[in-house]
Amino acid sequence: MNNTFSWYSNLIKPSWAPPSYLFGPVWTFLYILIAVSFGKVFVLALQKQIGLMVVLPFILNLIFNLIFSPIQFGLQNNILAAVDIILILVTLIWAMIAIFPIAPWISYIQIPYLLWVSFATILQLTVTYLNL
Repeated sequence: MNNTFSWYSNLIKPSWAPPSYLFGPVWTFLYILIAVSFGKVFVLALQKQIGLMVVLPFILNLIFNLIFSPIQFGLQNNILAAVDIILILVTLIWAMIAIFPIAPWISYIQIPYLLWVSFATILQLTVTYLNL
């Protein structure tokens, strides 16, 4: 843990990077939205009200989201983390588009997640570039 903190704190970051203490509260709020909305999607899938092509981007998004921290902080690999966060963004947009005709509210409550992941993608790509 200390090695991870030391590694990340020593990376070159842009001046507009948020302080590290902000990430916990933001992700806590986002994970609540994700749990509610993705939970509803999985319930709809189990009830066979939506097909695989609607639920697939939600599954992929969760997988990519869950592996980001192990890639970034465990492997300490900015390039793989950059690829992963792009996949998070792409699957989130795909998920929002796929579910919108069935349950628009699920897409709407993903907007804060979309905004944060868009920002985080730009941040990760910048950090990756600055530390090549």
